[in-house]
Amino acid sequence: MTTPIRRVSKRMPGWAKLVSAVVLVLVVFFAGIRLSLLPGLKDLFGTETNDRSGPALLQSIQDLSRYDAASGNFQVVVDLEKDAKYLPDAIRGSRTLYVGAGTVDAYVDLGKVAKDDVTVNEDRTSATLHLPHAQLGKPALDADRSYAVSKQRGLLDRLGDLFSDNPNGEQAVQKLAVKHIGDAAKESGLTKRAETNTSDMLEGLLHSLGFKEVTVSFGT
Repeated sequence: MTTPIRRVSKRMPGWAKLVSAVVLVLVVFFAGIRLSLLPGLKDLFGTETNDRSGPALLQSIQDLSRYDAASGNFQVVVDLEKDAKYLPDAIRGSRTLYVGAGTVDAYVDLGKVAKDDVTVNEDRTSATLHLPHAQLGKPALDADRSYAVSKQRGLLDRLGDLFSDNPNGEQAVQKLAVKHIGDAAKESGLTKRAETNTSDMLEGLLHSLGFKEVTVSFGT
């Protein structure tokens, strides 16, 4: 009489499962990088982009009384680095080199001009205008002219991008670019240029209306 042979199955220990999962994630991660580097394969597994956005809704309308007298174009190179304590950059850390381009407008708020700020003589040949100082608008980042030059991320940061809702987000460098552009606009003399252009515009307008003497000043 023969005795049946029983097969004994050995279960994989927990640590081995964890190591296998990490290895699998790394294989998929680096395989994706290789696919993106090989010509032809990127188009084969490429994605199609469809814009399914709804129409823009008008929420409010504001009447503007300011005169945009000057506009400055600025460009800044942002070098943002984030390091982790006790870990090398290859494991945890990031560095982004970003070129930010944007504009800043300088304007004079004509809505703040009171009746006492405008003086006209009886013959309507002389006019004196006292206007508020020019101000800077908010910096506007130009998405078409702004771009990331390079991105360096540690292994843990790359793995985190796989589970992030906004992988490779550039909000931090964009905010820094806007801040630096705004600071540069304050030192550029843009408001002074706006006041000069406003004076030239008003003098030309009043001269065309028959005024011979036009004086424009700025102050609080």
